[in-house]
Amino acid sequence: MNTTEQVEKILADTSLSTELQNIAKKVLQKERISFDEGVYLYEHAELGYLGVLANFIREEKHGDKTYFNRNFHLEPTNLCVYDCKFCSYSRLIKQKEEGWQLTMEQMLDIVKKYDDEPVTEVHIVGGVLPQYDVAFYSALFTAIREHRPDLHVKALTPVEYHYIFKKAKIDYATGMKLMKDAGLQSMPGGGAEIFHPEIREQIAKDKCTGEQWLAIHKEWHKLGMRSNATMLYGHIEKFWHRVDHMEKLRDLQDKTGGFQTFIPLKFRNQNNQMSNVAESSVIEDLRNYAIARIYMDNFDHIKAYWAMISRETAQLSLNYGVDDIDGTLDDTTKIYSMAGAEEQTPAMSTRELVNLIKQVGRKAIERDTLYNVVTDFENVVFEEEKKPQYYKLPVVN
Repeated sequence: MNTTEQVEKILADTSLSTELQNIAKKVLQKERISFDEGVYLYEHAELGYLGVLANFIREEKHGDKTYFNRNFHLEPTNLCVYDCKFCSYSRLIKQKEEGWQLTMEQMLDIVKKYDDEPVTEVHIVGGVLPQYDVAFYSALFTAIREHRPDLHVKALTPVEYHYIFKKAKIDYATGMKLMKDAGLQSMPGGGAEIFHPEIREQIAKDKCTGEQWLAIHKEWHKLGMRSNATMLYGHIEKFWHRVDHMEKLRDLQDKTGGFQTFIPLKFRNQNNQMSNVAESSVIEDLRNYAIARIYMDNFDHIKAYWAMISRETAQLSLNYGVDDIDGTLDDTTKIYSMAGAEEQTPAMSTRELVNLIKQVGRKAIERDTLYNVVTDFENVVFEEEKKPQYYKLPVVN
């Protein structure tokens, strides 16, 4: 039974509510669902129903293709002027003995370590400190591009940009143009959390607002550049807060078309100020991926991080709307492991990752940052390895 027939089978189910029937019709006819319908899915739709609809959309867009890329992670510092309640990674300046601050030379040394490896992207994100300002990051981006022109620089979130532009007394448009001219090529999706101030003020009140986050991405898109978007779910937010968050992203995407990928991020409760908040179940994780795929109709890709949710859940997610599961990793980033992610020392060879994808009937595609195909692994035969060969590729986005 193909995906269209599966949706038609749902439509023939007389036990479904009228609302769920209407949503299924919209999906089959490639029509957009409304805000209220998004909330209704969270409140009433079962996992099986959501999986059928999300997989229909996923296969309409990508067939069996599942993407990953090869990059490395550069984290300038884990010290930060902000005090986000959910964060297990950063340390306030008064806790500096628990943190690190890299110099320009140290960062470039990390980049040079990957000179002989087949990576296509450097992902730069970390804490916010005054010394890492517009001039510093402009010089860093330029130095990386001069050293290795083929390496795509994906760096910093609106949290960093809002801070450094305010400090430099320049507006967002001017700042983003400066970053592009310095060598920035795309933006990751972090710092979005939950946009609605009712939640944001409780978990991340110090840093940029949801409106400011969106405004910075808008200016970046105006320059013809691409970025990603995230949503931190499964903590104190209600279902309608998630839909409100996705609605704002969907609206901006209608205007600019600059987003590539939507990445739902599972809240993890270890080693942070929200350890009393229970984590979401695997079932809820899969429901959330599926609803995101249904709701975010103008986003090409939905990504899940295998190192964050486990290899097995990542495999399952490929039937619930997800078409990108990150890449081969090493243990050079602590953002997720410090929060209690499933993989505390993540490492997977290309062969292991390709097999992970193939085991659930999907096609493994290595991509670059902009989703150009680097290698189609459908017919690749790996030589026998005496021991696992790990690429030094940390968590991305």
